[in-house]
Amino acid sequence: MKITRVEPILIRTPLVLDDAVPHASGAPKNDVHTLLVKVETDEGITGWGEAFSNAGWMATRTAVEQIVGPRVIGKDPSQIAQIQADLHRGLYNTGRSGAVVFAISGLDIALWDIAAKRVGLPLYKLLGGSARATLPGYASLLRYGDAAVVARKTTEAIQRGYRLIKLHENKTEIVQAAKNACGDKVKLMVDCSCPWTVDEAIAISREWADMKLAWIEEPIYPPDDHAGLARLRALSSAPIAAGENISNFFEFKRLFEAGAVGIAQPSITKIGGVTEIRKIFALGEANGVVVVPHSPYFGPGLLASIHVCAAAAREIPIERYYCDFAESAFGEQIIPKNGDFAVPQEPGLGKDPDMAVIARQRVA
Repeated sequence: MKITRVEPILIRTPLVLDDAVPHASGAPKNDVHTLLVKVETDEGITGWGEAFSNAGWMATRTAVEQIVGPRVIGKDPSQIAQIQADLHRGLYNTGRSGAVVFAISGLDIALWDIAAKRVGLPLYKLLGGSARATLPGYASLLRYGDAAVVARKTTEAIQRGYRLIKLHENKTEIVQAAKNACGDKVKLMVDCSCPWTVDEAIAISREWADMKLAWIEEPIYPPDDHAGLARLRALSSAPIAAGENISNFFEFKRLFEAGAVGIAQPSITKIGGVTEIRKIFALGEANGVVVVPHSPYFGPGLLASIHVCAAAAREIPIERYYCDFAESAFGEQIIPKNGDFAVPQEPGLGKDPDMAVIARQRVA
């Protein structure tokens, strides 16, 4: 089998919104963008991956199309470890983080999709199997900046069956409103999105101590201030989580060596795909750090995260942005039921995307 084509496909999926409009980077958020990586082979098996894009989708799409993709045409897609090594070693001078690593991540996910399809197994079985048919999801609320709205969204998510809630807020009155809605039975986490200095984060962690948060995520800027995170962790009663902005194994190694986190959050669309995120799981176990991947995606990035977590020894909650769509290319398999995700049982990642939906949503 040989790889014959690598194609980046950017789709835009509009959100179904009520009177509360979320924000991202100071602007209203009305949709989500997903950069798919489609890998075709000469035996007719097609793999689907996802590369992190966000606001930088043009750079990542270019990296897939012009840098990463051409280097693997004609290669055997089953030789995943060798392809990964060749790409990382051959392209390290383009950066150990950013668009090129994101592109490698999308390709790797697609190669694992092909590998599992080739043997007729769902990916998690290829990774070691699992006795679990479902995994708990956690509702990762978008940012609203309004205590009443956040309390309402938190209550809605709980009514839909979620038993874990995460906020993207950093004001005490908003966090407290969500905590009041959660009570003592529903766990609450807070992603602060890197707003504070170390001293400011220490002060906030003390202010929030009575709320007994499940974790405080990325409270410090810059996100790679490992020493600062370690200092905060030593003083915080709540566990400290970070890692979504790390894009290579060795940076996670330094994070763990610094004692900076109790919960590591590698992102499968940023770290190098399935191949690399499995290394972070092993590294976390060796260092006594719990790995809970960052996965606010709606396609192969989410599906691959579910498979990797299903094959892990401990039960791991799956992050899912708390939002709705009128239609999705990946259908019901990306929607939790009563707060739980079904582990896909079809060969590969799951059901392939609906190409009619992709045609309607494609923007590049």
